[in-house]
Amino acid sequence: MIFTHAISWFEIPTNDIDRAQKFYETIFDIKMIPLNFPNLQMRMFPISNPMNIGGALVHNEDFYQTSSTAGPMIYLNANPDVQIVLDRILAAGGTVVVPKTEISPEHGYMAIFIDTEGNRIALHSVSK
Repeated sequence: MIFTHAISWFEIPTNDIDRAQKFYETIFDIKMIPLNFPNLQMRMFPISNPMNIGGALVHNEDFYQTSSTAGPMIYLNANPDVQIVLDRILAAGGTVVVPKTEISPEHGYMAIFIDTEGNRIALHSVSK
């Protein structure tokens, strides 16, 4: 099997979904889409096509746990420039752990931050 994209969906745990929503809306300058179920609250990242990779902030105390040191590393799209998103993180309540760093000329740039919920999240952009 060959994948077009290795990721099809991601979920970022939250302790306070409203605080997390405000943080991500601020740093990415977006409006998230609420979707709630009886035992699960979600705030979905907006995407232009439902066939594209999507993801959401999620809250269910019994199922999700935040972590700044363990678990998978999610890289969120910060094109055109990681630095634009990094510049918003501190004011939004997050912490930059790894500043903008070149991976290689052909693979672009990355950075890592801790969000308001204590999650370790990475950013990636192809160009400066």
